[in-house]
Amino acid sequence: MAQTKLVDDKGEVKQGRIIADELATKQREISVSEFFLKNRHLLGFDNPKKALLTAVKEAVDNSLDACEEAKIAPELKIIIESSGEDRYKVMIEDNGPGIVKEQVGRVFGKLLYGSKFHRLKCSRGQQGIGISAAAMYGQLTTGKPIKIWTKISPKRPAMYFELFIDTRKNEPNITKHEDAEWNEKEHGVKLEIELEAKYAKGKQSVDDYLKQVAIANPHCHILYINPEKEIMEFPSVTKQAPKEPKEIKPHPYGVELGMLMKMLKDTKASRVSSFLQTEFCRVSPAVSKEICTKAMVDEGIKPMKVEPHEVEALYKAIQGTKIMSPPTDCLVPIGEDALVKGLKKEVAAEFYTAITRPPAVYRGNPFQIEVGLAFGGSLETDELVKVMRFANRVPLLYQQGACASYGATVGTMWRNYGLSQSKGALPAGPALILVHMSSVWVPFTSEAKEAIASYPEIMHEMKLALQEVGRQLGIYIRKNIRAKEQKERASLFENYIPELADSVARLSGEKKTELIASLQKMLKKSMPEILREAAGEQK
Repeated sequence: MAQTKLVDDKGEVKQGRIIADELATKQREISVSEFFLKNRHLLGFDNPKKALLTAVKEAVDNSLDACEEAKIAPELKIIIESSGEDRYKVMIEDNGPGIVKEQVGRVFGKLLYGSKFHRLKCSRGQQGIGISAAAMYGQLTTGKPIKIWTKISPKRPAMYFELFIDTRKNEPNITKHEDAEWNEKEHGVKLEIELEAKYAKGKQSVDDYLKQVAIANPHCHILYINPEKEIMEFPSVTKQAPKEPKEIKPHPYGVELGMLMKMLKDTKASRVSSFLQTEFCRVSPAVSKEICTKAMVDEGIKPMKVEPHEVEALYKAIQGTKIMSPPTDCLVPIGEDALVKGLKKEVAAEFYTAITRPPAVYRGNPFQIEVGLAFGGSLETDELVKVMRFANRVPLLYQQGACASYGATVGTMWRNYGLSQSKGALPAGPALILVHMSSVWVPFTSEAKEAIASYPEIMHEMKLALQEVGRQLGIYIRKNIRAKEQKERASLFENYIPELADSVARLSGEKKTELIASLQKMLKKSMPEILREAAGEQK
């Protein structure tokens, strides 16, 4: 076979082997920082307005997680100031436990670094990208470092840092480190990021985001000063902090074949049977024995010596063995009472309801769905219902159409519950619907964490919860709204009684005053029947 030849710019023939050598010299490793620097849209920094929201969101998520892990009632202060044309300073302060000196650089200056990725435990952050990505975006657009104050005890001075991210190495470059005065807090963290951004009010704004944070976190106190110097305060309405979630081990049903191979190589267990029992939850000695028997794998063999075909047999045996669902004490639902309190605090309505579904499982991961609903009051009558979406208490403001919460809401027959609805659309009426998913691992559709993937198990639970609050809404509408309408009709009839009596009196010759009294008596007797009919309507 003839060797393929190529001609370069000078017309000289190059052999394939030489070209391969030249191409090899151009190959180099890409750091994760460099990747996200060029693909910042994946992290939510694709336009100036969204960049401002994302920076605030990531800092708020970290602050709330830190406070709750330390069992501290969160108190957050957010200030956004203009620092020039399309430039803003974002300052966020919390009363959390603070960060020790050795960890500051890694937390704020290294992407994919954190304590949450490998833990199966409900938390807002998951990937260890967020706050360091915000610092990197600020560095990219303004050339300014992220500024950090941290204090871990009232007996120790606060520390101040300025740092950049070395995107070639994905490492922090601390340019300034000194003790600092910060007497307002006994402990906590304060950040300042200057970035290119755009501030606007309304939907998908920082103002809207913080309002939703206050609804889903009624135990949190937030003070917010926007670029227009307006002060918005969201006080806490409950002293009851969320329960501390417990970390769990992976469930066998949620582990794929490649991961099982890796776990067998990395485990410290000396036998396959002990590996199954110690590395997974819900695997008892009896279940471990059943799996090994079905896979025809010796229970006593060392995990490192299990052959690839035996690993595949183990994987298939796991899928074919009945294993108890994972524990659910790793989840932190908002709770029905707290959800209603949060809605009442921020939404002026006349009817509120909430439902928390029992825990369920997708791909071996436990999750729990909650739905809250507010109706009437100041909510717009002629608009489509507003849907608020949350994952682990974090508002999701973008990619609504791609989210399971939105799909489940549209797929619910709201006409059955008293709201008008066109096919394939949200219902219309004076209502607000809140959908919250709590899970050890929320299946987001992208790294920006803006929408929940539509797994069948998740969609099913969402629809059940939405139908339950829908039934409660339907009962309220039948008992109150329909009755109110009938009462208004009866009141309208009462206004015409004098004219009716006058006409009847002229025709019959009876006294008008007696006819009025008689008609009013008839209406009074009929009112309970009218109201009962209204309440029973649509049953």
